[in-house]
Amino acid sequence: MDTSIIESEALHLPPSDRAKLAHNLLLSLENLSDEELREAWLDEAQRRAVEIDQGLVELISAEEVSAKARLLLK
Repeated sequence: MDTSIIESEALHLPPSDRAKLAHNLLLSLENLSDEELREAWLDEAQRRAVEIDQGLVELISAEEVSAKARLLLK
Protein backbone atom coordinates (compact mmCIF):
# COMPACT_ATOMS: atom_id res chain seq x y z
CA MET A 1 0.00 0.00 0.00
CA ASP A 2 1.42 3.35 -1.01
CA THR A 3 0.67 5.76 1.82
CA SER A 4 1.81 8.74 -0.22
CA ILE A 5 -1.16 8.20 -2.57
CA ILE A 6 -3.56 7.90 0.36
CA GLU A 7 -2.09 11.03 1.95
CA SER A 8 -2.34 12.99 -1.29
CA GLU A 9 -5.97 12.01 -1.76
CA ALA A 10 -6.80 12.75 1.89
CA LEU A 11 -5.30 16.23 1.64
CA HIS A 12 -7.74 17.01 -1.17
CA LEU A 13 -10.75 16.27 1.02
CA PRO A 14 -12.81 19.11 2.46
CA PRO A 15 -11.56 20.27 5.89
CA SER A 16 -14.42 18.62 7.81
CA ASP A 17 -13.73 15.26 6.14
CA ARG A 18 -10.00 15.59 6.84
CA ALA A 19 -10.78 16.31 10.48
CA LYS A 20 -13.01 13.24 10.75
CA LEU A 21 -10.38 11.10 9.07
CA ALA A 22 -7.63 12.42 11.35
CA HIS A 23 -9.80 11.81 14.41
CA ASN A 24 -10.58 8.24 13.38
CA LEU A 25 -6.94 7.51 12.59
CA LEU A 26 -5.85 8.80 15.99
CA LEU A 27 -8.53 6.76 17.74
CA SER A 28 -7.34 3.65 15.91
CA LEU A 29 -3.92 4.04 17.54
CA GLU A 30 -5.47 3.73 20.99
CA ASN A 31 -6.53 0.17 20.31
CA LEU A 32 -3.19 -1.32 19.29
CA SER A 33 -2.15 -4.65 20.78
CA ASP A 34 1.04 -4.88 22.82
CA GLU A 35 2.78 -6.43 19.82
CA GLU A 36 1.60 -3.65 17.50
CA LEU A 37 2.80 -1.03 19.99
CA ARG A 38 6.18 -2.74 20.32
CA GLU A 39 6.53 -2.87 16.55
CA ALA A 40 5.50 0.77 16.15
CA TRP A 41 8.08 1.90 18.73
CA LEU A 42 10.76 -0.25 17.09
CA ASP A 43 9.95 1.25 13.67
CA GLU A 44 10.14 4.76 15.12
CA ALA A 45 13.45 4.06 16.86
CA GLN A 46 14.93 2.66 13.65
CA ARG A 47 13.69 5.66 11.64
CA ARG A 48 15.24 8.06 14.12
CA ALA A 49 18.51 6.11 14.18
CA VAL A 50 18.75 6.39 10.38
CA GLU A 51 18.10 10.14 10.55
CA ILE A 52 20.86 10.50 13.14
CA ASP A 53 23.30 8.33 11.18
CA GLN A 54 22.64 10.33 8.01
CA GLY A 55 23.05 13.65 9.80
CA LEU A 56 19.51 14.71 8.94
CA VAL A 57 18.66 15.87 12.46
CA GLU A 58 20.38 18.07 14.99
CA LEU A 59 20.99 16.36 18.31
CA ILE A 60 20.28 18.42 21.41
CA SER A 61 21.69 17.53 24.82
CA ALA A 62 19.36 16.77 27.72
CA GLU A 63 20.86 19.72 29.58
CA GLU A 64 19.94 22.12 26.77
CA VAL A 65 16.41 20.73 26.54
CA SER A 66 15.98 21.07 30.31
CA ALA A 67 17.26 24.65 30.25
CA LYS A 68 14.86 25.60 27.45
CA ALA A 69 11.96 23.91 29.26
CA ARG A 70 12.74 25.84 32.45
CA LEU A 71 12.74 29.10 30.50
CA LEU A 72 9.35 28.29 28.98
CA LEU A 73 7.88 27.58 32.40
CA LYS A 74 8.88 30.97 33.83
